[in-house]
Amino acid sequence: MEKSCSLLIHFDKGTPALANEIKEALEGSDVPAKVDAMKKAVMLLLNGETLPQLFITIIRYVLPSEDHTIQKLLLLYLEIIEKTDSKGRVLPEMILICQNLRNNLQHPNEYIRGVTLRFLCRLNEVDIIEPLIPSIMSNLEHRHPYVRRNAILAVMAVYKLPQGEQLLADAPEKIENVLTTEQDPSAKRNAFLMLFQCAQERAINYLLTHVDRVSDWGDLLQMVVLDLVRKVCRTNKGEKGKYIKIIISLLNAPSAAVVYECAGTLVSLSSAPTAIRAAANTYCQLLQSQSDNNVKLIVLDRLNELKSSHREIMVDMIMDVLRALSSPNLDIRRKTLDIVLELITPRNINEVVLTLKKEVMKTQSGELEKNGEYRQMLIQAIHSCAVKFPEVASTVVHLLMDFLGDNNVASAIDVVVFVREIIETNPKLRVSIVTRLLDTFYQIRAARVCSCALWIIGEYCISLSEVESGIATIKQCLGDLPFYSASEEGEANDSSKKSQPINSTTVSSRRPAVLADGTYATQSAASETAFSPPTVVQGSLTAGNLRSLLLTGDFFLGAVVACTLTKLILRLEEVQPSKVEVNKATTNALLIIVSMIQLGQSSALPHPIDNDSYDRMVLCVRLLCNTGNEVRKIWLNSCHESFIKMLSDKQMRETEEIKAKAQISHSQPDDLIDFYHLKSRRGMSQLELEEAVQDDLKRATGEFVKDETDANKLNRVLQLTGFSDPVYAEAYVTVHHYDIVLDVTVINRTKETLQNLCLELATMGDLKLVERPQNYTLAPESSKQIKANIKVSSTETGVIFGNIVYETSNVFDRMVVVLNDIHIDIMDYISPAVCSDAAFRTMWAEFEWENKVAVNTVIQDEKDFLDHIIKSTNMKCLTALSALEGECGFLAANLYAKSVFGEDALVNVSIEKQADSKLSGYIRIRSKTQGIALSLGDKITLKQKGGS
Repeated sequence: MEKSCSLLIHFDKGTPALANEIKEALEGSDVPAKVDAMKKAVMLLLNGETLPQLFITIIRYVLPSEDHTIQKLLLLYLEIIEKTDSKGRVLPEMILICQNLRNNLQHPNEYIRGVTLRFLCRLNEVDIIEPLIPSIMSNLEHRHPYVRRNAILAVMAVYKLPQGEQLLADAPEKIENVLTTEQDPSAKRNAFLMLFQCAQERAINYLLTHVDRVSDWGDLLQMVVLDLVRKVCRTNKGEKGKYIKIIISLLNAPSAAVVYECAGTLVSLSSAPTAIRAAANTYCQLLQSQSDNNVKLIVLDRLNELKSSHREIMVDMIMDVLRALSSPNLDIRRKTLDIVLELITPRNINEVVLTLKKEVMKTQSGELEKNGEYRQMLIQAIHSCAVKFPEVASTVVHLLMDFLGDNNVASAIDVVVFVREIIETNPKLRVSIVTRLLDTFYQIRAARVCSCALWIIGEYCISLSEVESGIATIKQCLGDLPFYSASEEGEANDSSKKSQPINSTTVSSRRPAVLADGTYATQSAASETAFSPPTVVQGSLTAGNLRSLLLTGDFFLGAVVACTLTKLILRLEEVQPSKVEVNKATTNALLIIVSMIQLGQSSALPHPIDNDSYDRMVLCVRLLCNTGNEVRKIWLNSCHESFIKMLSDKQMRETEEIKAKAQISHSQPDDLIDFYHLKSRRGMSQLELEEAVQDDLKRATGEFVKDETDANKLNRVLQLTGFSDPVYAEAYVTVHHYDIVLDVTVINRTKETLQNLCLELATMGDLKLVERPQNYTLAPESSKQIKANIKVSSTETGVIFGNIVYETSNVFDRMVVVLNDIHIDIMDYISPAVCSDAAFRTMWAEFEWENKVAVNTVIQDEKDFLDHIIKSTNMKCLTALSALEGECGFLAANLYAKSVFGEDALVNVSIEKQADSKLSGYIRIRSKTQGIALSLGDKITLKQKGGS
């Protein structure tokens, strides 16, 4: 039988107390010293020491003490020590304890009586308990409720013993009488619990007799009632209807804990719409009434589970769920938005978007620290709503465009990406979006937002007025030219010469200009640069955002400006009948582009222009000087077509993810379907009728069918010892989030009885054993099932190792069988997940732990290798399939997964096919913690060669 103890404390093995020191302290009269000595004795016993020499000393000097602390420690000591011999008989000296326990049960002090009764709950020796039965029963009528409630627990513990029914044959009847007359809520709860566990029929009769008064009982008793209802309904489904009525009556209880348990019980027992709606309403009320953020998060988890299994009912509760946005906690807001976004329908989309708009406007007025991050979440939510229901885009797009100049760059990026998608999917909004964007462009302060906004201007300015406004807006935001001033004519000549190789013909002409001091200088018409000392010209106070960003050395943005101007000029040629106006606009565009090139090549900025941006700007200049129809088609049509294809791929990926999440159930051909329409409805409530319908539907759709097969279970069986060992052992490993359960089968293969057989386990890594090992006796050729529970605190790969120790009658020494190691796989803890590209890049920049694994594989195809890595690591590929198409000899992809502990795992695969058809490259893993980076690296190293 398993040995139990209620005390779990830390013990420092480095400085163990000596038994004789403890003995001397116990024999003294100093009470604090006795208390300290008893604590040391208890700790030594808990850690495997026997200390037989202390027993008589404790009986003589500790037993008579009246100090309550000493008496409590004495009971702990008596709980730990061995009370039986090797044959299971009670030791003779335990008779001394019986008399003391009887005296304690009749002690005038209520505390002594109560703790002694609690001690008897943990006692398994019938020979010690039997003489105490009259004293235990007499305490059921004690005047103090503390004694009565512990006496009821003691009666329940004794009744549960193998011989308990003989010792206390009339216990259920007496406890039922106590339950009828008891007024103390805790004692009443203990009495009902005793009936529930030991005489269930009596508990059910009492419950049904007092069914009208259940709502008036205390919350402790109501919680036990819910446990009883759950158990009864699972064993006798035919009577589920009348018990569910009891649960629904408890939904109005004043205790939040009872209400929460009621809702959970309803969901677990019934799938009737009425019951599910009542549970969802309860959760929403708790969401509003509870102030604890942890409670709100737990309730949101329950609502999320309801959303997965009962979406139609949850759709009606969407506005109640949205009220949780009033909480200032970002985790609660994020989880709320995630639930709501999966519940939007054409019926509720307008209400949801209106609420989100109000929340966005609140973030403008408030001064809260997390306003920017919250606004970003709201913008992403509105974006998702507008993609699913394009008709609402017109109500939100103009509001969101006010945030293009937001100080929170991530929020502004989300807005501009939203605008880019909406302008394509909603052609009716194109004109108004372009007009608003041109009006607010000067407010944008982030380079990435400017780049995306410029792309929108270049792609969607179609009419003559829009094209001209686009060119004018860009010129205004760039400010006056030049961007820098040169010091002397020689430098000007050099700069002019640098600009001439752009085309085979000279782009610029030269003319005299009057400088500020009255002297003459020569300047280029292409750059219109006045030669003064080599400094950056900041421009006037009205100079725009593009100039400020360019003067910081952001020439990628300069290349985007050049491309946008080029697109606008090419479109102007199609819509502007006047060639003079077209030539004038082309000349101004060339002047701007060449000025940016000269700025990049000058010494005015610390860093020169990069080669990619330079090549892009030069291409724009050549294109503006000599345009062909094929090139025009590429610039004006192909870019747009690529963007449309990207949006369709994104939509396809989202559709596939939704399909993957959908639960597909199948029923067997010979499964019974019980049609409730043909049943008698007499005496059935609406709830019972709905319950019958839902059960029929579940049976018809195969929702009761379990997926796991015996073959999958066999994959988790690990052999721990050899077939030739005297003891054979194998383990079935079950991993469930934070817990690992080892179900170890031990077989005695000898002809002898194995005594004191113990499975000793130890762990390495973030694994912790929960229980101390127990000793067993194993008959010849018999087997024993031993369970070991292990707690997991991170995804770091752990190792469980140990041995089996036993004794035989022939050999005095203990025999040891060493077990094979059990490696806990990281794949049991991580699952594929999805995040945006922006979120992936942000996490990649923030995470400090990186593990770099060189590619070493026999696989020769890049895509096959990527698929193998995805399968081996249980991760999700974030890179679109369209980006992986084609045969170029290179491949780069991002993978993402999330652990059950909330850890993020990021992987970047970059590979190249060599001339000998072998693959080379690196797989880089990043995470916030060291464990997941190392564990994934080890897994990839082991699996990447293409093995199983």
